[in-house]
Amino acid sequence: MVQIKTPEQIAKMREAGLVVAAIHAATREAAVPGATTHDLDQVARKVIADHGAKSNFLGYGGFPATICTSVNEVVVHGIPDEKTVLKDGDIISIDAGAIVDGWHGDAAYTAFVGTGHAPELVELSRVTEESMWAGIAAMKVNNRLVDISKAIESYIRRQPRPATGKYGIIEDFGGHGIGTEMHMDPHLLNYVSRKRGKGIKLVPGVCLAIEPMVSLGTARTETLADDWTVITTDGTWSSHWEHSIALTEQGPLVLTAPDCGKAKLAEYGVEAAPDPLA
Repeated sequence: MVQIKTPEQIAKMREAGLVVAAIHAATREAAVPGATTHDLDQVARKVIADHGAKSNFLGYGGFPATICTSVNEVVVHGIPDEKTVLKDGDIISIDAGAIVDGWHGDAAYTAFVGTGHAPELVELSRVTEESMWAGIAAMKVNNRLVDISKAIESYIRRQPRPATGKYGIIEDFGGHGIGTEMHMDPHLLNYVSRKRGKGIKLVPGVCLAIEPMVSLGTARTETLADDWTVITTDGTWSSHWEHSIALTEQGPLVLTAPDCGKAKLAEYGVEAAPDPLA
């Protein structure tokens, strides 16, 4: 069953989303050469505490931290630790979440550590982020779930191929519903699959976490012995971007974006719904 939210519940999710946005801002500033991924987790913990929120990552299925820190070839679910020291030229995808009054927010971004990144890495992150926004722009009343998947995949496939030969759209992980739990129905693929059909009709009150993951090579992944860390099978580096979005009568509301997604959605000719907390 897909959970349909009321405007009042969406406002609570917006509160959680703003905590996530604050985590992103703080960890982005802290993701510098010499910092450990444990340091970033401590930054996130402080932001959550300062906002009176709760972590939805810590303890989830036994996960031991408040954020996921996925460096270079790690696609998702990297565990922060004191041994992983960020180096100049690394990329890191930071996935963060928060709970306010029982309502969840969840979002991820890719950051560049230091300087001197290869152009294909910069382009990888850009393509992944823009494919997410293309998917968000397709979150319209009476569209189907597959329209979001199609928008994400189509954007990526239209881009010039990288020097490595192709972009791999990760197949083992995708987006999801979000609300009173972090992961809910429906599951959202980042590509079109005939086996999955068109999916649900999008109606006001549907809330989704849209999160493409793209590598510079394979679409295949494997999970390490810690049962969390997911890497590409060919060792190519990857990018992960995510926002939580509520569909309203007035259009999509990007719950985890400070401006509700207004600026980026305008680039796609879509008007973002107004901030319910304004």
